[in-house]
Amino acid sequence: MHDSLDRIHDASMTLLENTGIRIHHPQILEKLAQKGIHRQGDRLFFTQKQIEELVAKAPSSFTLHAPDPAFNMEIGGDTTYYAAGYGCPSVFDRDGVKRPATFEDYHTFLKLVESSPFFHLNGGILVQPSDLPAEHSAPLMLRTAILNSRKCLMGFPGHKKEMETLMEMMCIAKGGQKAFMEKPQLITLINATSPMQFDSIALETMETCAHYHQPVIITPGPIAGATGPITLAGTTALGHAEALAGIAITQLLREGTPVVYGLQATIADMATGSVSVGAPGYALLAQASARLAKRLNLPCRTGGAGSDACGPTPQSGYEAMMVLMVSRQEKINLVIHSAGILDGFGAMGEDKFLTDLETISMVEYLEKGFGTTDDELALDVTEAASKGAAILAHPHTLKNCRTTPWNPAVSWRGPLKGRTGQEAFYARLDTEKERLLNTFTPPSTTCGMQLDTFLESSGIPASLLAPLCPEA
Repeated sequence: MHDSLDRIHDASMTLLENTGIRIHHPQILEKLAQKGIHRQGDRLFFTQKQIEELVAKAPSSFTLHAPDPAFNMEIGGDTTYYAAGYGCPSVFDRDGVKRPATFEDYHTFLKLVESSPFFHLNGGILVQPSDLPAEHSAPLMLRTAILNSRKCLMGFPGHKKEMETLMEMMCIAKGGQKAFMEKPQLITLINATSPMQFDSIALETMETCAHYHQPVIITPGPIAGATGPITLAGTTALGHAEALAGIAITQLLREGTPVVYGLQATIADMATGSVSVGAPGYALLAQASARLAKRLNLPCRTGGAGSDACGPTPQSGYEAMMVLMVSRQEKINLVIHSAGILDGFGAMGEDKFLTDLETISMVEYLEKGFGTTDDELALDVTEAASKGAAILAHPHTLKNCRTTPWNPAVSWRGPLKGRTGQEAFYARLDTEKERLLNTFTPPSTTCGMQLDTFLESSGIPASLLAPLCPEA
């Protein structure tokens, strides 16, 4: 694999030196060119030396700070954190009906994320609400997350004016601009436009986040066979070049800006033209992305627990487990799309979200392994059993029975007692969902009124605030 990664990196450098990266923003293009990057028209061309020097300026790890320090994230090294699905415009109901996502769905997923012990990161585009005006959706979602989460927060990309609104909201929530800018507190995902482009939204998001000293996830998303070469190596080389360019640009905008290498390449299904995240090739792309990032000594984001299925089916289970296992084995630092994703990133599902939590629990148990202390070897238990003692009633069994085995939250075990297997499984899902929602309690905050005053002054009608966010 080492030689393969060398060839991919060399191919990416050839793209950056000979093909260049298109910058769809005249002012930022000029700013970058003035810092010594060769320009031809709207393209920038990076040398290998420039890339190496600029990438080296990005920190190898950083702390993302949460309102509750217990949820701070040390992003880098071999630590893995999970985040739920991101960006889906639709939701699948249990009966298989796909419908547009709503702000109520957004708030439900936010509460489920907040109550789950598997997440340190909340907010972002958990779903894209169809019932909010597009120009107001990001600040309304961020307001909901600020007022309802103790965890680290994910932001939203946008043009400069939109980004300034979001940053001002964070300044209000954190007690002023100085307090907000002194440490990373909002992480934002930025997409490249394959092949070899950054649009004005991505560039203005980079510029604004860099100005406020906030971290970004540079996320090329080439689709093998559609927006990238059909071969996995070709698409990886393309995405790696875009990631290197994005990281270099952030360091040119402000040296030391925390950045996550976030290559999230996918595959086009040649029969339908749709994106596939359940194919084994997608897992191989995630594996390569993680290894390329770690060679650069950068935090990485890729993988997930996505599926091409349209509901919580056997297909959604085995596809999610495959990619999540690779994500955990490669020690990916931030695994977005780890809960809820269906339909090739096209939709979220509550049932899928809950089954993905079960999958995360299983993968974490597998990764932890088991110890070999005297108590764990339990020779005295075996000796006693060989003389006729019942292991089930042994004090050692009673002491460890609630902590040592893996215990499911939604998986069904035992007799069905007159129900079908599907009925028993869905009953467990409903019980777990109710438990998580009942566990949710909003944090105590004092910035709600100030936030609402600011949002109203920014042109958001008061009618869009409190009614859609009852806990806030």
